[in-house]
Amino acid sequence: MNRMQEMNRRHAKRRLTFAGSAGVLALLGLSAFALAPAPPPPHAAHPVTAPQKPAQTPHASPPRMLENGAPFSFADLVERVSPAVVTVTVEQQLKPSQNFNPEELPEPFRDFFNQFGGDGGRQFAQPHKAVAMGSGFIIDRGGFIVTNNHVVQDGRKITVKLPDGREFVAKLVGSDQATDIALLKIKSDKPLPSVEFGDDHDVRVGDWVIAVGNPFGLSNTVTAGIISSIGRDVGNGPYTDYLQIDAPINRGNSGGPTFDLQGRVIGMNSMIYSPSGGSVGIGFAIPSSTIHDVISQLQSHGHVSRGWLGVQIQNMTPEIAQSLGAKQDKGAIVASIVNGSPASKAGFVAGDVVVAINGKSVEDSRDLTRRVAALPAGMKVVFSVVRGGAQRTVTATIGARKEEQVATNTGPRENSSLGSTGEAMGLGLASVTPEMRRNYNIDDHINGVVVTRVDPDSDAADKGIEPGDVLVSVANKSVRSPQEIKVQVASAQAAGRKSVLVLVQGANGQRFVALKISQT
Repeated sequence: MNRMQEMNRRHAKRRLTFAGSAGVLALLGLSAFALAPAPPPPHAAHPVTAPQKPAQTPHASPPRMLENGAPFSFADLVERVSPAVVTVTVEQQLKPSQNFNPEELPEPFRDFFNQFGGDGGRQFAQPHKAVAMGSGFIIDRGGFIVTNNHVVQDGRKITVKLPDGREFVAKLVGSDQATDIALLKIKSDKPLPSVEFGDDHDVRVGDWVIAVGNPFGLSNTVTAGIISSIGRDVGNGPYTDYLQIDAPINRGNSGGPTFDLQGRVIGMNSMIYSPSGGSVGIGFAIPSSTIHDVISQLQSHGHVSRGWLGVQIQNMTPEIAQSLGAKQDKGAIVASIVNGSPASKAGFVAGDVVVAINGKSVEDSRDLTRRVAALPAGMKVVFSVVRGGAQRTVTATIGARKEEQVATNTGPRENSSLGSTGEAMGLGLASVTPEMRRNYNIDDHINGVVVTRVDPDSDAADKGIEPGDVLVSVANKSVRSPQEIKVQVASAQAAGRKSVLVLVQGANGQRFVALKISQT
C-alpha cells in the first residue's frame, strides 16, 4: 500500500464510527464532558459465537410474498425474534483523562468556562459516572447474551432489559477487543427467549436483512434493507471481514442482531460510515461465523487465544508478482520474520510467498492472518511457499499470539565500512554509516542502503518511499551499498523485467515495493 493509499484509508477510517455515543462524539469533534451527566445512548456492534448447542428458538416463517415475489410483510419474522433482542445499559466511571479540560481551550473559550463553568470549569476534570446504552441478543435460553465489547467496556454495572420489561444485572463472561465482541450472562428462573445463528457464508449481495436494536434508547426498533457488500475491510483489525448493509442503524444499535429472512442471526450491527453521526445507509455487521468462533472461546476460557507464526506480511500485487516472475498475484509475501518465532524456527525467509495452508490456497495477507489466528497453539501446519520461483513446503508449529507481538527485523549488526553514495530508480542512495544512523535515526539492527533523496517524478515517490527509508534487499538479495543495488537492477534489466522487488524499512516497519527500473 503506497502512502497516498494509506492516507485515503486513514481518511475513510475517520468517518467510521461505532454505533455508540463515544464513537459519534469523536466523529463530531465534541469533548467527553458533553456526556455528563447523561450521554446519548451509544451503539456499536460486534458478533459473538454461539454456545455449544444452538439456541432453540423456533424458525421464523419467511415473509409473505406478493405475486411478483416482493416481500409483503416482515411482521411474522419480527414477532418471533424480537423478544430475544435486549437493551444493554452500562454504568461507567469516566477517568479525569477522558474528560474535558478547559485549560486546554483557546483563551476566549477558557475565559467563558472560568466565568460560567463553576470553579473555573474544573468539575469537568473530576471523575464522574456516565451511562451508556446499546443492544444485545440472547443466544441461549439459559441467559447467554452477545453484544459489542465497546458497549460494555469499562462498565462497573451492566443491566439487561428485555422487551417484556424484565431487568437483570448481567455478568461479563469475557470480551475480545480485537473483534469487539463480548459475552454476558444473566440468571432467570424461567427459560428466556433466544435466537439462533445462521451461516453468513450463505448470504449474497442483494439478500434481504432485518436489523433489530435500541437506537437512541427506542427499544426493539426494526429496520429492513439488503446486503450491500460482503467481505468489507474497514481497517478495524485483521480478524473481521464485515457485512455491509443498508438497513438503517444508529446510535444504540451496537450489539444488535442482523437477521436473514428465516430469522437467523447472520451478523451483529457494529459500525456505520457517516459524515454526520447519523445513518446514511452504510452500516457494517460482524459476520455470524466470526461471532461463533469468538464466543465459543469466551464460553470455554473467558478469553480468546490466537495462533501466531511470527512474520510480517503484505499482499501480493501485480507489480510484485511481475518482479518475482510469478504467474499470479494471489498469496501473501513475507516481509520480515521475528527472531525465535515459529516462522524463524521453521525456516521461513523474507521474500517467501505463502500460497497455501495445509493444501488450501491463500488469497491475500488478511486471509493468511485470519487463518493462522484460528489455529491452536502447538499445531503443526504445512505452508506452501514460492521461493526463488520454485514452490516448496515449510512445516511450522504454531505458537500462541500475544497482542504485543509484532514482526520486526532483527538482523545482525553491520560491520563498519566506508560509506558510499549513488543513484538508482530515482533515488539518492548512501551506505548506512554511523553518521547516517544519527542523521536519520536508524536503529542499530537495521542494515541496508539509506535513501537520501527521492525524485518527485519517480515511481519510488509514487510508492511512498521517503528520505530516511532503508532499502534492505533488492530482488531478494541483501544490499549494503548503492553499487550492490545497481548490480541487482542491471541483472533485472538483463532478464527483461520492467520492475524489481525492493524490501523497504520505514517508519511503519518493513514492506515490499515493486519499483520500475527505467530510471537507473
